[in-house]
Amino acid sequence: MILHSALLIVHCVLLGSMLFFAAVVAPSVFRFVSEREAGLFLRGLFPRYYLWGMIISLVMVVISVFISIWLLMSSLLVFVLFVIARQLLMPAINRSRDLAKEGNVTAKSQFERLHKASVMINAMQMLLLITVTIYLA
Repeated sequence: MILHSALLIVHCVLLGSMLFFAAVVAPSVFRFVSEREAGLFLRGLFPRYYLWGMIISLVMVVISVFISIWLLMSSLLVFVLFVIARQLLMPAINRSRDLAKEGNVTAKSQFERLHKASVMINAMQMLLLITVTIYLA
């Protein structure tokens, strides 16, 4: 029962962090800071956001090992998606954004596709976390 409660708490911490970032941090940056400064800020923040998600979801994986295979697989999926977003998508998004700013039309559409993919991954992770949180509660 202690591990079950710990897993619920860790899920809530990660989900709360992700919701706060999506609902408060990201919109506020573009509202209160110039576009150039917002870009610099987010480039510095996103690696830390994804690292935070990787660490917390790895804790979920470790706890889940002792509870059930279903919880282990869902936690592992959240973790792997954070790794993909941080190590593969984020550098590609930054490259395409830089090229788009230089006037590369192809890079602009690539940036939009990659950004949309990262948003969809984040949404999938949040939906999975909500589902597991409801299950654990």
